[in-house]
Amino acid sequence: IDCAVCVAECPVNAIYAEEDVPGDQQSFIELNADLAKGWPSITKTKAPLPEADEFKDVKDKLALLAR
Repeated sequence: IDCAVCVAECPVNAIYAEEDVPGDQQSFIELNADLAKGWPSITKTKAPLPEADEFKDVKDKLALLAR
C-alpha cells in the first residue's frame, strides 16, 4: 500500500506523511515505528472496524491502546 494514498482515504484525517505530522503528534512517529514491527502490513483495502464511527470523535485515545 502506498501510504500517500492512505492519507487521502482516511475518513478522520489521522494519517500524515512523516514530514507533515503536526507538532503535538510527533511522539506518534516513534510509537508507530515500534508498533509496526509487530503488526502485519496492510496490503489491500479493507472496511473500517465496526466500532470506527463510535471512536472517530473521541479525543486522547492513547490510553486505550493495547500493547
